[in-house]
Amino acid sequence: MAFIRSARPFDAFRALADRRGRPGDRLIESLAEARAGTPDGPERWAPAVASRFGLPAAAALGPASYYADLSAPHGDRHVRVCTATACFAAGGGQHLAEVERELGVTAHSASPRGDVSVQTVRCLGYCYAGPAALDGGTPCTGATLPAQLAGREPARAPGIPAGDDTGDPVLLGGVLSGEPAWQVWPGTVSSGTPEAVRREVAASGLRGRGGAGFGVAAKWEAAGHAPGTVVVANGDEGDPGSYADRLLMEADPGRVLEGLALACFACGAGRGLVLVRSEYPAALARMRDAVRRAYADGHLGPSAHGTATSLDIHVVEGAGSYVAGEETALIAELEGGRGSARPRPPYPTEHGLWDAPTVVNNVETLAAVPWIVRHGGRAYARRGTSGETGTKLVCLSERFARPGCYEVELGTPVRRIVTGLGGGLKDGAELAALQVGGPLGGFLAADALDVPLSEAGLSSRGAALGHAGLVAFDERVAPEDVMRHVWDFAAAESCGACSPCRVGSRRGLRWASAGAPPDQEWERLSRVLTEGSLCAFGRRIPPAVRSLARAYGGRPAGWGP
Repeated sequence: MAFIRSARPFDAFRALADRRGRPGDRLIESLAEARAGTPDGPERWAPAVASRFGLPAAAALGPASYYADLSAPHGDRHVRVCTATACFAAGGGQHLAEVERELGVTAHSASPRGDVSVQTVRCLGYCYAGPAALDGGTPCTGATLPAQLAGREPARAPGIPAGDDTGDPVLLGGVLSGEPAWQVWPGTVSSGTPEAVRREVAASGLRGRGGAGFGVAAKWEAAGHAPGTVVVANGDEGDPGSYADRLLMEADPGRVLEGLALACFACGAGRGLVLVRSEYPAALARMRDAVRRAYADGHLGPSAHGTATSLDIHVVEGAGSYVAGEETALIAELEGGRGSARPRPPYPTEHGLWDAPTVVNNVETLAAVPWIVRHGGRAYARRGTSGETGTKLVCLSERFARPGCYEVELGTPVRRIVTGLGGGLKDGAELAALQVGGPLGGFLAADALDVPLSEAGLSSRGAALGHAGLVAFDERVAPEDVMRHVWDFAAAESCGACSPCRVGSRRGLRWASAGAPPDQEWERLSRVLTEGSLCAFGRRIPPAVRSLARAYGGRPAGWGP
């Protein structure tokens, strides 16, 4: 029987954009340019942008009213304040009110004269030094954040501390010892084969490091090596608490691009894209500069290193959305639409970007590929555990005595990471709860850290590996406040594409603000979120909430055992 690919539902806006030359990221860039420096709502300036592309007003109003960077008013000076988990844990979330007082502007508004505006965002990648803000493109961090933004103190933005716990890093060789990138690609494209690359990656057991943990070789095979295949490097690292992708893109962008080139070669793709979240302006600049150097050095172009292989890579800036890190939502963003999750099937490897077979791999995943091709898949598979091979970048938040990004083998005990690498909490504070893998990853109690850092180990405790960001909460933050923070994140970042998540997250936030839900209502909502949500975002909310209640010994009450 012939294999039949799944049909994709008809999308009128997408079909029209296809006929208008597929504006995609050019539409988003034009909207961002129109937004800059104006406090007016999208209804004032978005229709004109749509008109320039020959599109109806709704085609621009949709993304302009959806993405945080486009919907928020922008004054001449635009300040983005991080309210994500690590910055929240650093001072119980009080820094936002202090910034508002210093600047005389409330969040999501501009001053009457339009000279200053404030926007809240969820993670700027400074989880190790929070609280943090971006003043235009200038980062400011630490306890004196309000004074820095007021100009009474100079801006402070320390580099990312990094360390290796493996003895032979897969991912941090360039960051820690200056090991040059692009050592594998020239020989591979000149004398290697796509089959050999796929074979080594399959032998390695490498799984996606963006949270879903899908087998990389299986995803590559699913694209079928079809003509027109596209590979996307997902640099929309959205899990608050993780800054591993930011570290790689800023400190070793060539390694990320080399991994993307090898993935394109293995998948038979002549085009690669890198999407970098707008909250990482330095990473965006360094990735673009690395692409220019790669073309100049002959790694990319119509004849890579004099071979018949043609490969083009383009860097795209995101527009501010957590859910847009999910692969179908990311593809929608690249097409110029709202970054909402799409039903599956069809899967992106069948019908992805403009219906082309599309492989989406996260930045950390791709950065491991050059090592695997160079040293062999079996060498990689000897690391980690039998079911989850290799290494992982783990990020420790500002509350730790030694915050930073550490490369560890999967299966390393969480307690060893917390106490050995992180040195416990700073100033002798006691750990109250540990968040693992982002706000919807899960929480562990202080006496429940004897668990391996692996998806299997963490899921047995109601948590998830995710990006492996570890955010510590001490006793200064009340459990009820942490619960409200989780629900606030869920309600604010739900893409709204499915009613279980859209309605359920808002209802949960109302309950958290009131203190606790009715038990029967919570159980009913929990089932609806778990079984009816379109993507993992909604499905992860109930286990994250339950794990938080368990971590605090049943407090806050009413959220299940």
